[in-house]
Amino acid sequence: MEGGTKLRYWLTLFSGMLECLCFAGVVFGYASLVFVLKADGYFHHLCDHDPGVNGTGTSTDCSRQDERFSLVFTIASFLNNFLCFINGFLFDRFASSDLLFPALSCLAVGGILLLLTNMQVGNLFPSHRSTIITLYNGAFDSSSAVFLIFKVLYEGGVSLRSSFLVLSVCSVIHLVRTLLLMPRSHIPHPLPHNYTYGLSCGKANSYNVEQFEKMRDGALTQGRGRGDHPSVPAPGDTTVDQEPEGRSFRSCVLSWFFLFHLLWLSIMQLRHYLFIGTLNPRLVRLAGDDAHRVSQFTNAFAVTQLCGVLCAPWNGLIMDRNKGKPLDPGEGEQEAELRSSWLSLCLTVVQGLLFSVSASVPVLWVQYLTFALQVLNRSFLYGGNAAFISIAFPSCHFGKLYGLVMCVSAVVSLLQFPCCALVEGLLDGDPFIVDVALTLLTLLAFIHPVYVFIHCRKLRGTREDEVQTEAANGCGLTEAKV
Repeated sequence: MEGGTKLRYWLTLFSGMLECLCFAGVVFGYASLVFVLKADGYFHHLCDHDPGVNGTGTSTDCSRQDERFSLVFTIASFLNNFLCFINGFLFDRFASSDLLFPALSCLAVGGILLLLTNMQVGNLFPSHRSTIITLYNGAFDSSSAVFLIFKVLYEGGVSLRSSFLVLSVCSVIHLVRTLLLMPRSHIPHPLPHNYTYGLSCGKANSYNVEQFEKMRDGALTQGRGRGDHPSVPAPGDTTVDQEPEGRSFRSCVLSWFFLFHLLWLSIMQLRHYLFIGTLNPRLVRLAGDDAHRVSQFTNAFAVTQLCGVLCAPWNGLIMDRNKGKPLDPGEGEQEAELRSSWLSLCLTVVQGLLFSVSASVPVLWVQYLTFALQVLNRSFLYGGNAAFISIAFPSCHFGKLYGLVMCVSAVVSLLQFPCCALVEGLLDGDPFIVDVALTLLTLLAFIHPVYVFIHCRKLRGTREDEVQTEAANGCGLTEAKV
């Protein structure tokens, strides 16, 4: 690989991480923004002021205000994921540069599109592909700390309007990076030799990529014609005579892999969304309405979000741990990656369970532990989500499948609003019962890693049986010749 091409790969990687870190997931710093919005008097008219007995003392009930703020986050987080299905089709259909325009026009929902476009950069580094995908998802999580900066600036006298204007002007980075450091078409996987891209490559680069993908698909068709068997069968199918790259989008969606993965993501995402959307009233309740302590814990939560970019790559390293190692006889690279993924999926559920248990403890200082577990689990959750889809399904359907799983999980996440209304209304602001119910619900997410583990064991057993059969046939043929 030429030095200039390698440098361009690394510039693409780091500029993409900066893009995700500063723009893609800012909406998830909502807890910091709510503190500022309350100070600015948003929805303050929904607070009820009780003069107290005989006019002595005044109590304020702002539960309706908290419900309204929760609704705002519910809608924003829903659109962030729901529109990802449409974005996934755009990603699979059009070139990366064409996606710049909808991303800049709708930065709120465009953040997830920036992430989706950048995750293909992992294809430039085949031996660390899952690590880079999870790294970008970690940067997406850490970008929620942008609203912490807004909060600190607001407390220093800078208006919220000015902060948003500066963020909008900084969006010029998307244009510069798209022109100089992103390909006109997709980054193929596997990567062809001396693959290059950028402003100087012009049409020739796009043509080379298309030619490479046609040659790859032709080779796969010839392999099927010779009766060759791929290393990994269709999820939910115990046979090994179907080429994964030849699978239709419909067969992927109807597979057990996809359905259990959707269950895995939806349950834990609902837990995270409910926690983020109700964090401010939770802290107000635990702090005894002490605004200073609420601000302190809000800042602590926002600072921990910065650690997402540090936590996420560990998940990728777990998934990439078998790359470069000798494969078992008859085992393909994709099967080895799938075998590595079940541990990551299982660890993510364990983290989610610990996070949910910690969040259920109604003690203020315990929330520091909750914040740490939350950012660790969230970085594993979204990084593992993208990495697993890239491993288990054909790359030609990655955008659509990623978008669909985020879209359907967004519909499930709408349950956060009735949960919030239940807490603020019937439960009088105490979320303990809802927290316990969601903790028990999290146990269902273990179905996914268990299924992947069993599936890999079946594949291994099938391969061993084939080796024994071939060995027996070889011995019989030798005896016949003798």
